[in-house]
Amino acid sequence: MARINQLPPSGGALRAFDAAARNLSFTDAAAELNQTQGAISHQIKELELRLGVKLFRRGPRGISLTESGATYLPYVREALDRLRAGADALRHEGDDNMLTISCSPNFAAKWLVPRLGTFSREHPDIDLRISASMQHVTFDNDGIDLAVRHGEGDWPHLHVTQLCKEEIFPICSPHLLRSRNQVDGVGGLAEFGLLHDQDRAGWTKWLTAMGAPLEKFELDHGPVFSDASLVMDAAVAGQGIALARSALAALNLRAGSLVRPVRDAMAAQFAYWIVCPKPRAQRPQISGFRQWLVAQATAERDSRPDELAVGD
Repeated sequence: MARINQLPPSGGALRAFDAAARNLSFTDAAAELNQTQGAISHQIKELELRLGVKLFRRGPRGISLTESGATYLPYVREALDRLRAGADALRHEGDDNMLTISCSPNFAAKWLVPRLGTFSREHPDIDLRISASMQHVTFDNDGIDLAVRHGEGDWPHLHVTQLCKEEIFPICSPHLLRSRNQVDGVGGLAEFGLLHDQDRAGWTKWLTAMGAPLEKFELDHGPVFSDASLVMDAAVAGQGIALARSALAALNLRAGSLVRPVRDAMAAQFAYWIVCPKPRAQRPQISGFRQWLVAQATAERDSRPDELAVGD
């Protein structure tokens, strides 16, 4: 492919290339950048024409980077990082004390917000703002400084710090146990109603991992809630037994509004991670908040009392 145009490519085309390279999918890149798949494909073609090389191989099973694409990618990421750093410096002129955090509604409600009083008392000069959304932010002109994500931590274009690993285990109201016989192992959970989030498969996966006889459980029955926070609220209200992730359930367990009817637990596939653009990772406000988050998670992990689980 002959080189046709040596003018610098647009920032939009570079972002499209970066997103497509990370996702190895034009469709996923379009969703990340809130564009159409056609728009991403068009920008990539224009970039290839401008550079005079093929950046992706298109095949029946998807796309992959060419050798030229792999060579070009680190330069693009460095350029985007520098552009973000410049925009970030301008955005924070005269506003050095503002810090905007993005996280999921579940994490905000069950983990972050109840603990924020400590941070506010320690850092009264920081104007902290919380943006709760299920969408992963891109840090491109969205006003977000730092995010807490749930996943495998594989975001090479970002500065990534693990916040906490998780376990998955049953939880319920202590009043539910007092009204019936104590639970006799995992199999005894079948005597109670089960609460579900949108993924009804959660209980099947957990019980299978525990070696429980699935035929004893009514896995297709029980109320279904749209998110984990609502499932936990239903459990607190005594409506049944739910599966919970350890990070989200910790405060309710400590307060005694929830208990673990059995001690059995399964390691969660995903963990919580603190992420931000690499150029701004060492900004004092961001670095300080990241350290505070990790300290909170460490203190929680090191001080879990044995009485959080009952019904041996």
